[in-house]
Amino acid sequence: MNPLIKPAWPTAIYLLLVLVAAVSTACRRSSEYGKPEESVSIVDAHGKSVRIADSSRIVTVGGAVTEIAFALGAESRVVGVDTSSIYPEAATKLPKVGYQRQLSSEGVLALRPTLVLASADAGPPPAIEQLRSSGVAVLVVTADHNLDGARARIRSAARALRLEEQGRRLLESLEREVVEGRARTAASPDKPKVLFIYARGQGTVNVSGRGTAADEMMRLAGGTNAVTEFEGYRPLTAEAAVGAAPDVILVPEKGLESLGGMDAVLRLPGLSLTPAGENRRIVAMDDLLLLGFGPRTGRAVGELAALLHDRVPRGSPAAKPEGGGP
Repeated sequence: MNPLIKPAWPTAIYLLLVLVAAVSTACRRSSEYGKPEESVSIVDAHGKSVRIADSSRIVTVGGAVTEIAFALGAESRVVGVDTSSIYPEAATKLPKVGYQRQLSSEGVLALRPTLVLASADAGPPPAIEQLRSSGVAVLVVTADHNLDGARARIRSAARALRLEEQGRRLLESLEREVVEGRARTAASPDKPKVLFIYARGQGTVNVSGRGTAADEMMRLAGGTNAVTEFEGYRPLTAEAAVGAAPDVILVPEKGLESLGGMDAVLRLPGLSLTPAGENRRIVAMDDLLLLGFGPRTGRAVGELAALLHDRVPRGSPAAKPEGGGP
């Protein structure tokens, strides 16, 4: 009904009809999100109790966080993402708020979010505090690089978005795929030694020690980390590479591309002298799939298990042809 047209019936009845129409519209909108909007309080990864009254406009920060929001079916509510949000493709077309560790609170607030859903890796801390001070609900979820971390992120996001049933189904799918993925290692008694290389061009080449996302994925997929002397990442040296004697070299696809392909990897210090280098056993996987610990973790375990135990036919996209690029 056009409010500019004077009604022919009494004003009270007219106002009642307008109210009914407004309530009906609100109900239709809330049904898009699975449940009517209602306030919920959640203790986040920083130990803060966060009250969420409106999740109709979300900015997601962190590749796995964005992926979870989309997997829960909340893509229509996401109005902005950070630059690490490279999956699914629809997320890459949304406005960007910068890299997750270097956020600008002004850039986030320009998108008028009612909720910022962020990984614990997000920062810097002053930017997060500015967002909280502005009155926007900021829910920080764990950044732990393991299965428990993936489960916790899904549960927190599902509750914040009032999509608990979708979250339950997503967790069931995750568990099923993890079991299926790990079953692929059962037929292989060996546990190949894997050297994980993180690279962003020739100037940034590091190897993974203990306690990283790569370390955990190697374990889940039935491999062993060839580097156990330290935690985190350190620069690659020829002496360390030869001493590690890996059977397989694992590289994220973007890192492989930045180095210039597999032949370029074998020219890195010491790698050609390792069993993996001599046998040209270099495998690559999508960065976020491999390291994100999001809803596709089970699929990642299965794919990596197949690569490490050499059950991927040569020439397949996952195997990456020898001597070529990604």
